[in-house]
Amino acid sequence: MLKTKSILLSSIVASLAGFLFGFDTIVISGADRPIQLLWETSDLFHGTFIMSMALWGTVIGALFGGIPCDKFGRKKTLFWIGILYLLSALGSALAPDPYIFSFSRFIGGLGVGASSVAAPIYISEITPPGSRGRLVASYQFNIVFGILVAFLSNYMIGEYFGDNSWRWMLGVEALPAAIYSMLVIGVPESPRWLTLKKKDESAARELLSQLSPKENISEMMEAIKNSVSDTAQVSFFSKKFRFPILLAFLLAFFNQLSGINFVLYYAPRIFEQAGIAASDVLGASIPLGIVNLLFTLLGMYLIDKVGRKQLMYYGSFGYILSLLGVSWAFYTGAEGVMVVAFVSAFIASHAIGQGAVIWVFISEIFPNSVRDYGMSLGSGTHWIFAAIITLVTPTVLANFSGGTIFAFFAGMMVLQLLFVWGLMPETKNKSLEELEKELLPDDAEITGAWEQPEI
Repeated sequence: MLKTKSILLSSIVASLAGFLFGFDTIVISGADRPIQLLWETSDLFHGTFIMSMALWGTVIGALFGGIPCDKFGRKKTLFWIGILYLLSALGSALAPDPYIFSFSRFIGGLGVGASSVAAPIYISEITPPGSRGRLVASYQFNIVFGILVAFLSNYMIGEYFGDNSWRWMLGVEALPAAIYSMLVIGVPESPRWLTLKKKDESAARELLSQLSPKENISEMMEAIKNSVSDTAQVSFFSKKFRFPILLAFLLAFFNQLSGINFVLYYAPRIFEQAGIAASDVLGASIPLGIVNLLFTLLGMYLIDKVGRKQLMYYGSFGYILSLLGVSWAFYTGAEGVMVVAFVSAFIASHAIGQGAVIWVFISEIFPNSVRDYGMSLGSGTHWIFAAIITLVTPTVLANFSGGTIFAFFAGMMVLQLLFVWGLMPETKNKSLEELEKELLPDDAEITGAWEQPEI
């Protein structure tokens, strides 16, 4: 029989997909300039293929990641995600030209996109309501830990490995990818997937008894089965699911329109534009990773205490103030250290708000019957906008001042604040089945005029 600590360990192992996500996403920042100089590519080619190809893979992985989760299970999907990361790391490091390099990065992007669907779903489905927030948020913690390790790794490798250091920066990811793939073999499957897809109720009951030993397992099983019988025949894009679809889309949209990937992917270029010496930009990026890690830990601590919506308030106000600060620093020609300080405050705002909330919230708001596809929609929206922003960033940086760019992002965060205030519901300390009843309209509302559920 599985022990409770095994379930907690399984959550941690699944969340390690986030480490590979963060590392893979950010490691390219150290190879950005050397690759463009080596292969003498234009800004458009560099943005379209070298820098954003992984993100287009991420879009596809996110949009279609719900299919293997639904058909083959969360566990098998997580395992093959690790294999994709492994192949991408080796291919990128050994690439002889920009085309093979781009294809290898695309494969890694598939892993990133699929992990942003599979890992939050898996963790949300194996954990009880009282700890679901922080355990799903452990996926985000591992993302930012991977980001920090990537910044540190790029800095150290860049210092000691010479002209081909970028190959080592990218290739070192193969080691954690291989370790993760081996660890995930030992985790159990989701009890909800076992019940609803594999029809293995006995295994699901045994697992649930470890997750929630004080609960009535028969009632929990009945609630899981009834949740699907109520929605199984309803199309995903019907009025039944309109409100959670709207919530997932807007949350993911604002996540990227904050400028977070713009900053993380192109931090060295932003710091160069702010007047920091080219030899110091990789070192200047390290504080961003440290701040991200510390405030993600704070967000994990608070998410089940103050709730998802309150953290989004904190993050939104922090976004607006810090982005306006960066804009001011560029417009007034303030010293580069001021830009680093305001960008660090921006990263802190993201980590405690959107960073801590997005994967938790989207994994909670969809019912059991369509959670795979709802998570794919939210994650896909996130990555589509991330890819677009990454694609156009070299051209934008060449044609607009930092002040204008960051003022635009600040304006978008004012809109996010209005979204949190007017639409976003609170989901803390509620079971997935309870949230389904609260967020979905009943049949009478569907046949008549659809109304937003009470927040």
